[in-house]
Amino acid sequence: MAAALAWAWVLNAWSQGNPRPSGSGFRIAGRVVNASTGEPVARATVTALSGQDNNRTAVSAQSDADGRFSIDRLPAGKYPLTASKRGFRTAFYEEHENFNSAIVTGEGQDTEHLQFGLAPAAVLHGVVTGDGGDPVESANVMLFRRPDPDHPGERTMQVDATMTDDTGAYEFGNLLAGEYYVAVKAEPWYALHHRVNRSLETAGSNLDVAYPITYFDSTIDEASAAPITLGEGSREEANVNLHAVPALHLRLLESPRRRGQRPIELRESVFGDQIQDHGVLAVQHGIFEAGGIAPGHYELIHGDPPRTVEVDATSDLEVDANAGTPAVAVTGTLHSLGGAVIAEDANVLLEPADNARKSPTQTFAHKGQFQFENVLQGRWSIAVYAGVNGQALPVMSTTSGQRVSPGNEIAVADQPLNLVVAVSRAQTRVQGFARLDGKPICGAMVVLVPRAPGAYLSLVRRDQSDSDGSFSLRDVAPGQYTLIAIEDGWKLDWQRRDAIARYLAGGVPLNLGERPEAVIQLAQPVSAVPR
Repeated sequence: MAAALAWAWVLNAWSQGNPRPSGSGFRIAGRVVNASTGEPVARATVTALSGQDNNRTAVSAQSDADGRFSIDRLPAGKYPLTASKRGFRTAFYEEHENFNSAIVTGEGQDTEHLQFGLAPAAVLHGVVTGDGGDPVESANVMLFRRPDPDHPGERTMQVDATMTDDTGAYEFGNLLAGEYYVAVKAEPWYALHHRVNRSLETAGSNLDVAYPITYFDSTIDEASAAPITLGEGSREEANVNLHAVPALHLRLLESPRRRGQRPIELRESVFGDQIQDHGVLAVQHGIFEAGGIAPGHYELIHGDPPRTVEVDATSDLEVDANAGTPAVAVTGTLHSLGGAVIAEDANVLLEPADNARKSPTQTFAHKGQFQFENVLQGRWSIAVYAGVNGQALPVMSTTSGQRVSPGNEIAVADQPLNLVVAVSRAQTRVQGFARLDGKPICGAMVVLVPRAPGAYLSLVRRDQSDSDGSFSLRDVAPGQYTLIAIEDGWKLDWQRRDAIARYLAGGVPLNLGERPEAVIQLAQPVSAVPR
């Protein structure tokens, strides 16, 4: 966000002073305050953006000693508003996740009494050391954010990474308040790993060592990683000590009928995110061996058809050629709702839809045809992005054999799966206003909920109401929906349909045919309800 603002054209910087005479345009004014303490924030840069996407222009002002700012002589329009100052997180007005509330200027709009809460940025820093307390240079330090307790369906996600300097130090800045994990991946500078053509009994030596992935507070057990709590504006220290251990060797004896038919992969992951592929080398007579491996959790993919072995490596080991769970090919065709094949090139993404430890994977669809060669068993969701701009095409249903399932979730078993994936090219925009007690409500979460429960995550659309209560839901696919607006609804676990089901009774029904209008303007406002 900060980078985008830095590249925005600043056409005018308006000085503060007395109100402009009426007829000279409209004003956006208010105070910038510390979101934690309520104290005024002086010398913050407040910017009103206008235009669309890359053609946006910016008009800025600076807050005074009392945090007050004023941007004058603005035409009637809709202006996303941002504020920034060193030591605070650059943010949009009423920012929630990827949404914010724009300020709408015009006759009858009160835009001169805003309170813009700016959250102090949190900082996490530390030092990575090895045995004897020596600093570890060029260690890969990974930062993961723990899910919000109100959103239990989300998973721990990597949000940043950095390398340690020559003193072993690292730092992450401009962080949101919340709970984080730190994981460190490094290689001892003095390590000497044996060539793979050595027996497991003779491979070890004093220098054949490795650092396991290590978490704060210096544990190698992912489940025992200590979360680090960051408050707004806090600066926390998280030092990590690495301990070198004998490197492991993994050997796979391939059966003659499978030998050489496909490469062998060894994957390592942290909190379900794949972080590294280890090269596995063929030696002779169908024996494959990987050396220099640190203890940890791995996936070994081998054979044809491929099989996946979950390996918790704690010592040298041999893997049987028949070990593991079969992975299967998932192929398919992309169709429009009318049955025509999607001719343009597209990217197809598979993401885990269960809590299993699986990594997302993607492939390329040409003339509607796509293929995933190596998909683990379990539940997955399909996403489709087409064109040079990567437009998301909502997945309406998937068909396997004679079975049609609404939405974008599929179940992969132990047999190859062939699908017909029906996507919508509709780009309908649903526009309206949200009201609370008859007045415009700013910052409400507006949700368009599909009636079919199985299609919920594929077709649900959200937006945030602007200062005049207006909202715009984009890329709405045909179907039956209920439209709701929830005051302060951002703590709800919206990804679970049952978490917002109690709000549906007071919603507005909306039916979109197979060829809906490009823009649907609701005739009546939506009544917002408290969370």
